[in-house]
Amino acid sequence: MKKIIFLLLLSNGLHAQKLTSTDLKLLCQQMSGAFNSTAQSKKDTSYFDITLHMKPIWTNRDDGYWLYVEQAVTTMQDKPYRQRVYHVYLFNDSTIISQVYELKSPKDYIGAWKEKEPLSTLNTGSLEIRDGCAIYLQKKSDDAYSGSTPRKECISNLRGAAYATSEVEIRKNMILSWDRGWDKEDNQVWGAEKGGYEFIKEKNYRIK
Repeated sequence: MKKIIFLLLLSNGLHAQKLTSTDLKLLCQQMSGAFNSTAQSKKDTSYFDITLHMKPIWTNRDDGYWLYVEQAVTTMQDKPYRQRVYHVYLFNDSTIISQVYELKSPKDYIGAWKEKEPLSTLNTGSLEIRDGCAIYLQKKSDDAYSGSTPRKECISNLRGAAYATSEVEIRKNMILSWDRGWDKEDNQVWGAEKGGYEFIKEKNYRIK
């Protein structure tokens, strides 16, 4: 499967825009901030009003950018349903990878995005990698990037799923995110059915 992923990246890379460290920083700046899906939830009640925080952490590292991610129903931000750490780095001159990690004790860090230096007492040893769940991103225009997980590689047992997929598009002030779970017969068992969530940026968290 890894060989297949490599071949797909190679094929896509033939048509993707070339990337530099400047592009990586721009992408991470667009990812960093406080977002919500309030407007979308008002237009279509099948979507929840979700708040998403992505805050830079470990800013002294030189292996890409690290972000603490917290996601919750807007009216219940003290009870997030997702806490992650993303490691975003340049894979080659056409692909950026956003590697996904879980915290070993997530409840201890609820609301960490409010801190000036979130997770400053932790290191990579405090994280557990989610194998197969990385997002492979490519540049589509001057300020737009899109990508997805390798299909069927991200194992999930949430609500009867066998695997999960994520598709994302990152623009200047918006993130489109479509996470779905699938059973062994490839039937969707969770996630939005019509399309991805539209997260509008309300506040910027500066990348150093």
